[in-house]
Order: sequence, then C-alpha cells, then structure tokens
Amino acid sequence: MKKSLVAVGVIVALGVIWTGASWYTGKQLEGRMADMIATANRQLQQTAPDAGLALSYTHYQRGVFTSQMQLVIGPDSKATGWLKAGQQVVLDETLSHGPFPLAQLKHLSLIPSMASVRTTLVNNDTTRHLFEMTKDKSFIDAQTRISYSGATASDIQLLPLDYQKDQDKISFSGANISADVDNDGNGVAITGKADSAVIATLNDYGQHVQLTINGLNTDGNSKLADFGERTGTQKLTITKAAIAIEGKEMAVLEGFNLNGQSAVAKDGKHLDASFDYALDALKVQNQNMGSGKLALKFANVDGEALHAFSQKYNTETRALLDSTDNQEEYTASVLDIFFANLPLLLKGEPVVTIAPLSWKNDKGESTLNLSVLMKDPQASGQATSDDQLIGNSIKSVDGKLVIPMDMATALMTQVAKLEGYQESDAEKLADQQVKGVAAMGQMFRLTTTDNNNITSSLQYSDGQVTLNGQKMSLVDFLGMFGIAAPEPGAVPPPAPVQP
Repeated sequence: MKKSLVAVGVIVALGVIWTGASWYTGKQLEGRMADMIATANRQLQQTAPDAGLALSYTHYQRGVFTSQMQLVIGPDSKATGWLKAGQQVVLDETLSHGPFPLAQLKHLSLIPSMASVRTTLVNNDTTRHLFEMTKDKSFIDAQTRISYSGATASDIQLLPLDYQKDQDKISFSGANISADVDNDGNGVAITGKADSAVIATLNDYGQHVQLTINGLNTDGNSKLADFGERTGTQKLTITKAAIAIEGKEMAVLEGFNLNGQSAVAKDGKHLDASFDYALDALKVQNQNMGSGKLALKFANVDGEALHAFSQKYNTETRALLDSTDNQEEYTASVLDIFFANLPLLLKGEPVVTIAPLSWKNDKGESTLNLSVLMKDPQASGQATSDDQLIGNSIKSVDGKLVIPMDMATALMTQVAKLEGYQESDAEKLADQQVKGVAAMGQMFRLTTTDNNNITSSLQYSDGQVTLNGQKMSLVDFLGMFGIAAPEPGAVPPPAPVQP
C-alpha cells in the first residue's frame, strides 16, 4: 500500500513539475518569438533579397501545454518580389511546450526541447489554388523541434498534387524535406527527396508539351560567412528529366549530378568555390548524343566585393522587374547590369578554372581546359581601347581545346539523322562538315590538326598572346576577330604550315 502511495506521489510530483515547466517554457518561447522573427527577416534580406518577403506573427494564444499562433509571410515594404501588395501566405502553428512536448512524446522522442511545433498552411485568397490541387488539404505539414538554445530541426512533408484544368496539368508525388538551423540562423542543413513531377501545358503553337522529372534529391549545408555570403556544400541529383511534344519524347537527360562546395580561405577575407556537373546521357529522339561533365572552380574571390556585387545586382534587377514586361528587353538589361557591376567581382583578382569541360561519345571525348587569372581593373586606370580594357582585367590565360575528329563526325552524323538524312548520307555530310571546320580553323589560324584531332592552344600574359605556338601582340590577336585594329605598321604573324 505504501509503495502504491509513493508511486502515486511521484507521478503527481512529476505532473506538477511538468506542468510548471511547460507553462514556463511556453512563456519563455512567447518572449523570444519577436527576436526569432527578427532574426529570420535578417536572414531573408541577406540570403534572398530578391524574394521581397517579410515575416511576422499574429494571434498568439498561450496555454499550459500548448499555444497557438499564425506565421504570416507577406511582401516587404517595396512589394516587388514573389508576393504582391495584399497577398499573404499564412501558416497555422501549434506549439507543444517543453521540456517534453506532447507532440514529441507521440513519436516516442524523449529529447528535452523548448517546444515542438506543427505547421500547416491556411487556405486564403493567395493559396486557394494550391488547396484546389490537394482537395482542401494543407500542402505543407511540418514538425519542428525547438531546442533551448534556439536551434531548430524540422521534418517537412509536401503533399502529392494532382491537378488538371483545361489543357494544363500538374502531377507531383510529394516530397520529404529535413531542415536543421542553428540558434542564430547562420548554419543551415537541408536534405530533400521527391520521386516525380509532371507539368503539361500548350506551347505557343498549340502543341501539348510535357516536362517530366524523376528522382530529385538534394543534400546541402551552409553557414553565413562574416562578409554576408553563404559557404558550404550542395549536392543535387536528378535520375531523369524528359520533354515530350504531342506525346513524343523529344529530349531526355539521364543521371544529372551537381556537387558544389565553397569555403572561406585561411585569411578569412576570400572565398574558394568549386562546382562539378555531370550528365550520364543526353538522348534526342531516342538517339544517345553522349555524356558530359564540367568542373568549374573559383579561387581568391574577395568576400566583401562578392557581397557588394550581390546586393547591387539584386537591387537593380528587382527594380528592373517593375519597369518592363518585355522579356527580351529584360534579358538584355540584366546582362547590362551584370557587366556594369562585374568590376566589383574582380577586386580580389580571382582565378577561374575549367578543368575540364568535356563531351564524350563512343568515338572519343572532346575537352576544353582553361585557366584565367583576373586583375582588378580599378587598380589599372581608365582603359581607352579594347586591348587596354582586356589588359586591365586579365592577368593571364592558359587554354587547350582537343576535339577528336572521329568523335565530332559521329556526333554530327546523329545531328544530320535528326534533320532527316539517311544513315549513309548523314555520315558523308558529317565527314564533310568536320573536315571543313578543321580546314577553316587552320586557314584562320585558330586551330591545328594533330593526330586526327582538331586542337587549339592559347596563352596570354603581359600583353603578349601565343596562339597555337605563334606569338603576337594582344592588338594583333584582337585584330584577327575585328575587335581592334592592329598597330600601325605591324606585320601579321606568319600562318602556320598546313600539316
């Protein structure tokens, strides 16, 4: 009997402690909510200013074990981003208080936490089309654990979609996403997986076009550096992506992989980054066109200059969205904005390396290797000619191109067959085209032919260019392309001997 009373007493005591702790952590969470929202808004402005979004919360109702609130995602003061004035995405938040939130106990998790939050989407004018696709269910269903340090761990489920209206169709398998964020919002780790997505519509010619994506996976982590840009790793894989027109598969990409990583250099001021792309196969109308890869590296990028470039570029492109609805005009203006701000990126004299860019088929592999060492143009004074502009921006170049003629002939044969030529005629046409390109490249001194390969090499440093072993000034080199006239009285270098 006494043992039973002791057991009951312990349970009652634990209940009192748990109730008090839950009430306290609920109050503590309410007091920290404004700071958490402010931190999130700072992160949005730093990492995605072009989104034009701002977060707020409302309807906070605190209880003993649970509290309710709504998180509101709306346009910022300029309303030039993803949401227009008056539009809002509202999330219902149900907070289970710690130290052992009820929501976690349901999943047999005994990790002490400040709170566990369930997030669902609210049906309003902005999101009603999404609810139509999900048959009035919340597209988002997320469970987030908030630690006492303020760090969060979220498991997010995106519901499947199956929607069709007139000629438009969207089918989505749903997705699972995990997101971990540290207490100050600087460190973020995200993984996600979606099995399939299909988008079908009519193109400008009234044809039925369908895009299909299978096996989308992403895995990445990042941390905000002192200069305001994120560094870390990012992996993305797509098993298959296909485009079909009128039910006929036109192009298929198989086995796409992206591996990216960036890190702050030892001096804490510069950034190094690399991006490795790979494609296992490109098929056009059931013909395997080959596989490709690209290894792109950036070194010695000035962190503060990169952040300044990002801020200016994002601000100017956002303003551009308000000034024009013409796509061609917008694209041209975006390029103008990029090149106008490009000198900012060159402040640290970065190094850009391609090693390699390649395309491969059964007959061989074509490769381009290129290394470019940049200069800070602002340190060299005002350029008055094209060669000075290049000389002020580029310290050195080292490039090598190799194209096996058999490989190129096989590729062009496939292209000719796609254009309607029969096999034998396609092979003859491809052979003529490749030999013609090789001869023309030699005539203009751009390429040479060596061991049945079309090759080209280019080196540049201190105003001097070496093209396929032939030395010339930068002015003479640019003159070959009509970019700059040769120096008065300059004698063009002799053409190489034809092999």
